[in-house]
Amino acid sequence: MANILGKLSNAILIGVALLAVVIFGFHGGTLSSDAALWSNGFLRVVHVWAGILWIGLLYYFNFVQIPTMPAVPAELKPAVSKYIAPKALLFFRHGALLTLIAGLGLSGGNLVASLTFGEGYRVIGLGMWLGIIMAFNVWFLIWPNQKIALGIVEADAAAKAKSATTAMIFSRINTILSFPMLYCMIAHGHIGAL
Repeated sequence: MANILGKLSNAILIGVALLAVVIFGFHGGTLSSDAALWSNGFLRVVHVWAGILWIGLLYYFNFVQIPTMPAVPAELKPAVSKYIAPKALLFFRHGALLTLIAGLGLSGGNLVASLTFGEGYRVIGLGMWLGIIMAFNVWFLIWPNQKIALGIVEADAAAKAKSATTAMIFSRINTILSFPMLYCMIAHGHIGAL
């Protein structure tokens, strides 16, 4: 079993295959009857999965990595900054992008109503704007500063320290925004559209 599950790609393939079994087992007979419903459902699964990846890593950085790094011995810090953080940031920023793209796709013909807080779209509209702001922060503020802080982009020690602080501040801003954003995303479909 370790030979199979020791590779992440195998676990992902098995998970996707199991997902297909569940989909076809429960809803296989309705696949051809409503393609729009199925594409919307697929986008929703992608949106939620990518959002879990994105926000899960946001919480990992803010609840685990940032608070723990001061206690990590100096000789071990390069293991985090050279190996763990760059890989986590890769999934973090692409999770943000995929969440945003799938979310915009889910809005369909309601995109303008959502982004302008039209009647029945205020809650989801606020959630969308918070998500857009957070994705912007990831790609244009956190990631560029993390590249400097981690030494991916050459810089002196003062620039690295300043970039680390800037990345941390915007990561904390995203953590703050994630609470109302998640509420809005869930509330629209389960508590009621306002």
